[in-house]
Amino acid sequence: MSHETPGRTATAPIGDYAIIGDCRSVALVSRTGSIDWLCWPRFDSASLFGALLDTTRGGRFVVAAAQVTDVTRCYTRDTAVLETTFRTPSGVLRLTDLMPVASDEDKRAELWPGHEILRYAECLEGEVDLEVSFDPRFDYGQVAPRIVDQSGFGLVCEHRNAVLTLRSDVRLSVHRDEPGASGRETLRAGDTRAISLTYDRHVPAILAPGSTAASRVARTVTWWRGWMAGCSYSGPYRDAVRRSAVTLKLLTYAPSGAIVAAPTTSLPEQLGGERNWDYRFCWLRDASLTLRAMFALGFRVEGEAFLSWMLHATHLTWPDLQILYDVYGEVRLPERTLDHLEGYAGSLPVRIGNAATGQLQTDIYGEVLDAAWTFVERGGQLNRATSRLLIGLGDTIVRRWREPDEGIWEPRAGRQQHTHSIAMCWIGLDRLVRLCERDGAHADAAIFGRERDVIRHTIESRGFNQRLGTYVSVLGGDTVDASLLLLALMGYADPRSDRMRGTAAVIRDRLGTGGLLHRYRGEWDGLRGGEGAFVICSFWSAAHRALEGDVETARREFEHVSSFANDVGLLAEQIDPVNGQALGNFPQAFSHVGLINAALTIAACDAAGAA
Repeated sequence: MSHETPGRTATAPIGDYAIIGDCRSVALVSRTGSIDWLCWPRFDSASLFGALLDTTRGGRFVVAAAQVTDVTRCYTRDTAVLETTFRTPSGVLRLTDLMPVASDEDKRAELWPGHEILRYAECLEGEVDLEVSFDPRFDYGQVAPRIVDQSGFGLVCEHRNAVLTLRSDVRLSVHRDEPGASGRETLRAGDTRAISLTYDRHVPAILAPGSTAASRVARTVTWWRGWMAGCSYSGPYRDAVRRSAVTLKLLTYAPSGAIVAAPTTSLPEQLGGERNWDYRFCWLRDASLTLRAMFALGFRVEGEAFLSWMLHATHLTWPDLQILYDVYGEVRLPERTLDHLEGYAGSLPVRIGNAATGQLQTDIYGEVLDAAWTFVERGGQLNRATSRLLIGLGDTIVRRWREPDEGIWEPRAGRQQHTHSIAMCWIGLDRLVRLCERDGAHADAAIFGRERDVIRHTIESRGFNQRLGTYVSVLGGDTVDASLLLLALMGYADPRSDRMRGTAAVIRDRLGTGGLLHRYRGEWDGLRGGEGAFVICSFWSAAHRALEGDVETARREFEHVSSFANDVGLLAEQIDPVNGQALGNFPQAFSHVGLINAALTIAACDAAGAA
């Protein structure tokens, strides 16, 4: 079902998109073969195609069959190579979309372009009319560039020092009276056509699309499968876990090791609402859970790269931490609105940058220290400089854990003493005590251990509501939010204890809808309107069920939440519990981290029960 607003072109549902990428950026491709979102050269660059946020001004790049009667699509197994099959009254066309990848040595030897999208069309049956439409818009749709036909060198357009070059086996004509270019050709069974879009600085890459297209597709498939060969998971949810691993890899910025929360901005948490945020950055909040997932699946290199990025980024603001950073650790990410864009399905405002950089979240100290402990626990070694950095973070916890903060969900309604934040400070000191004892720093361990005990006393006396039988969102309060499940999942509390069982029961009762969990209820975040059920919270519930000892119910919950992935296995941030549609930025790394960790927890609990 498309979303349509009077006077505007229909917008594809968020869940209609697949992604292709090269570990530097991704493109969102609709079921109709339209690339509606692409930011080059990196995730947080200005969009070149932005029809996702404005169907009129944003720009798009379409390759598809005409007169389509049916569409099916899938990823080539264990890869980020997307295959879309269009059926028409007269034939069948398969479109293969990818960002070619290869080793750095091969790229240098063969003069690969800095960035490329390859679209490879094959007529499988009968005959099909292939249509191509190319309409780039630089700087979030503000610039419709002049396209120059340079004959055998392709269509070229420039903006500042960026050069886009489109080379196509389908003859394209530049429009005279409107932006863009287009073309159409009839293909018969066995015919193939390649279309290559490249991005470079200053000088366009010289690359013939058709002559090497098939080999670049094959090489990319080989690269992805070679990477996925390192995945150690062999449990019952193999396909979902492995697709989630590929998705996390796609959301990794390879030059630094950072993992962005999502590749999009301003996809609404409620259609027509104002909860539209830029997620193309890296949140420390996600650190420990992401690292656990990477290491547990066998991706040690990616886990270590992410930890290295995190320690580098946090070094820039040490001994205090910022909530989020860009892929290189930049801390200045001012939030502003793009008032010239209509927004996804009319949802305004459209935001770039994120004002959460100015918030305080004391939980992130625990996330970073737990990530470091996970690394060490799996055989990693920390140098002296890193150890000093971590001890400095412990000193900051001792100094600041009593301060009210905005908490994990980043509300814009002021600071409170959040139980989850304080519990994560306990986690941070607990992991630091273990690290100090491992390194022989017993004096530091004693200091941090004493403060850890004070934190636990505070949580157990003021963060637990005796009347309700549950831990509560803020000290002395009577409301709950889904982050309280992390008290058990992160190791603060025993999931089988009366307090955690009671907490989980209250959370499911108050926050559950149709087998899914909201992260909280009400408008205590200072924003108008509501939002959908939160995907990772729903996976937390499934994982908690398993830790409670109810593995069968955990499986049912896990499978129910997983069923809301789209046809190619991608999950958004949230789900509309009424109609099941995807909401929020897409695909969401945190949702896929939740899926992986829940699957691993269920498998571990199942194995423990069988032993």
